[in-house]
Amino acid sequence: MDTRIAVAGGTGLVGTLVVEEVRRAGATPVVVARSRGTDLTTGSGLAEALDGVDAVVDASNVDTLGAKRSIAFFEAATGHLLAAGAAAGVRHHVALSIVGCDRVDLPYYLGKRRQEELVAAGPVPWSVLRATQFHEFAGQLVERSPRPFALAPRMRTQPVAAREVATALVAAALGEPAGQLPDLGGPRVEDMGRMVRDVVRARGTRRLVVPVPMVGRAGRQVGEGGLLPGPGATLGSMTFADWLERV
Repeated sequence: MDTRIAVAGGTGLVGTLVVEEVRRAGATPVVVARSRGTDLTTGSGLAEALDGVDAVVDASNVDTLGAKRSIAFFEAATGHLLAAGAAAGVRHHVALSIVGCDRVDLPYYLGKRRQEELVAAGPVPWSVLRATQFHEFAGQLVERSPRPFALAPRMRTQPVAAREVATALVAAALGEPAGQLPDLGGPRVEDMGRMVRDVVRARGTRRLVVPVPMVGRAGRQVGEGGLLPGPGATLGSMTFADWLERV
């Protein structure tokens, strides 16, 4: 029997890799994205997309740093996915979340926190995988910074390869619902300022790396290691340096 796995946000950074991993696992991916006729924020097209689907992997995302927009997106997207999944008889709902979203009060994280609450209280058996920042995050910081600068928040992180996250999500989806899964992080702790400098150097771009302190309560939480994986975490094998050599 053909196993069908729907991938919400299937055209994004992680979602694209999840789709590839689903195929590699011998299952059939169903891409859930606006470009494929589905809208998570309204629920349009979800009933058709989830028809006959065994599991859902939610790798959806919203490009915002604000709490209000983040919460609104994840409330709508998660609510519609869970309702459509229950109606379609989906066996397993797997959500990708962020390490530290339960203990670091960054505005975006409040949306992920709300997503987790909805999944845990929802009608579909579930698993939640929290991952640390991806290796790509340092490059995204460079791209978002106003030239000629590259802004680098002063923070410790344990970045993980997005491919390893995708592999873990598909393995979870093919398995039984397990609730909160162990955190997933990279093999070692890194300094974000150094990561940004390495990206600038590797790209050969003219950027002045500017360390930016993280202030307030969230800054203190990050400084206390709030973004690092917890005890019993699963650690990937690809370091940031290894990843940077391959891109």
